[in-house]
Amino acid sequence: NDFEPVTELSEFLSLIEGRELRLGLFGISLKVMPDGRIDGSALGDTVTGSWAWQDGFFCREMDWGGTPIPYNCQLVEAAGNDVLRFTVDQGAGDSAEFNLR
Repeated sequence: NDFEPVTELSEFLSLIEGRELRLGLFGISLKVMPDGRIDGSALGDTVTGSWAWQDGFFCREMDWGGTPIPYNCQLVEAAGNDVLRFTVDQGAGDSAEFNLR
């Protein structure tokens, strides 16, 4: 799949609205809401958090079953309308690909 950077908030919102981000390997299912909330689950534990769009990056902090996941700004890339790749540290770190359902 060819991934294209998502740099505009409006494009990001059009991709995620009313959909779930899923990563089957880790049992991750997340809803990223337009109002800045994140809700879902991973490996059977609840995930909550908040996010904002800053300078073309998805910046979020989360809590996974009582374990804080620190604030990080991530590069978002899309392969069509079905897959999003998030790369930590504004694109310099590890990445994860999520299916949109």
